[in-house]
Amino acid sequence: MTDFTVVLPSGVHWTPRFVQGIDEEKCIGCGRCFKTCGRDVLELKGLDDDGAYVDLEGDDDDEYEKKVMTVAHPENCVGCEACARNCSKKCIGHAAVAA
Repeated sequence: MTDFTVVLPSGVHWTPRFVQGIDEEKCIGCGRCFKTCGRDVLELKGLDDDGAYVDLEGDDDDEYEKKVMTVAHPENCVGCEACARNCSKKCIGHAAVAA
């Protein structure tokens, strides 16, 4: 099966690659990817000692070990990969989907 591909107005064939996940070991929770994405795909969470996600609403530093970005709404991704291009740690994974 071939990847989903579109033809841009310039005639160039483009294959969107949609967000698949974020490597929590590499992610430093800086928010660069979040600021880049206008589609509400990503969400910043805290990771506690056990590796469980903690909401950051109160931002109580005692509840989590570190902040990481998560893929909250992958269905909103349009495959532009802007988040990955702005990630200094290169921890965001993308993949094409079959047509």
